[in-house]
Amino acid sequence: MGRRMSERRRPAKPQDRPRGGPAKSVAELVPAIGGAAFRKFGFVQSAIVSRWGEIVGERYAAISQPESLRFPHGRKGEGVLSVVVSGAHAAIMQHVAPEIMERTNRFFGYPAVARVAIRQGQVERRAKPVPRPAPAPIPVELGESLRDIADPELKAVLSALASSVAAAEARPIPVLGKVK
Repeated sequence: MGRRMSERRRPAKPQDRPRGGPAKSVAELVPAIGGAAFRKFGFVQSAIVSRWGEIVGERYAAISQPESLRFPHGRKGEGVLSVVVSGAHAAIMQHVAPEIMERTNRFFGYPAVARVAIRQGQVERRAKPVPRPAPAPIPVELGESLRDIADPELKAVLSALASSVAAAEARPIPVLGKVK
């Protein structure tokens, strides 16, 4: 009982990374956050779900989606990839199952999949991302003031901001259903 409370406290640890820093996109955070949920439902890597179109091609990704990837106990290879296929496309997918195994193994870089199990079911339709419009040209008076900025990151951010402002000014403003 001779020690005081302040003597028992451990020194504060310096943080592993500095606070703040650049903003991160949701795509960077999902693998870390969703990793436990993906492992619980049979996915070692969430990338197989998010990059299914790249793995099997857009044609087959439109009619199928991965359901789980299960490995034998204690192994990280020779797993069973379960795929949900919509309607009558299951027969087609059964014929291309060896190609799906090859593409998935090439994606992982090792023989992760030894068998593909196909189940008929409802496949969610993914909305295709809408391409962003080309940035509007920067007005001359703003472009001249950006020339003096030495920091390339700051210059790029300010250029994007100036482009967005120019695009917003160019659009007509709707007023009660009419264009001004």
